Amino acid sequence: MSDLPRRSAGEAPALTTAYIGLGANLGDAPAALRGAIQALAALPGTQLLQCSALYRSAPVDATGPDFYNAVAALRTSLPPHELLAALQSIEAAAGRERPYRNAPRTLDLDVLLIDDQVIHTPTLTVPHPRMRERAFVLLPLAEIAPARVRAEWLQAVRDQRIERLEAV
Repeated sequence: MSDLPRRSAGEAPALTTAYIGLGANLGDAPAALRGAIQALAALPGTQLLQCSALYRSAPVDATGPDFYNAVAALRTSLPPHELLAALQSIEAAAGRERPYRNAPRTLDLDVLLIDDQVIHTPTLTVPHPRMRERAFVLLPLAEIAPARVRAEWLQAVRDQRIERLEAV
């Protein structure tokens, strides 16, 4: 479990900044990401702060066509597991299926960071355990939150094929 402070009844929920990785490689992936951005902005107690440009990259530990990716920054009052449940609902609405690990997908939404929280539960790990290994996470994250990405992490993924496209 996380080491989050407990709130008293009636106390306003704490606002956190969450960074969400977005990806898709089936169907009209850019349109799926645009729809997901709108859905993120519509979450209760949530404000979309910023979104990176759209990136195209080769699949990493996955199969299928190239992925389209972006990272969004949210200010939210949703607790981490409620945020995860909301992301999974958005994925399901976009037709996400999970036939096997790393299957091609219509939409993938990952919690990358929530402020400086460290969370290890059976359903959620924050920071995202593989984000430092993936250019498709680090480049868009560095675009909107450069202080959250170390130069050595970017150096380690420099050989991964990735292309910056346009704004989402």
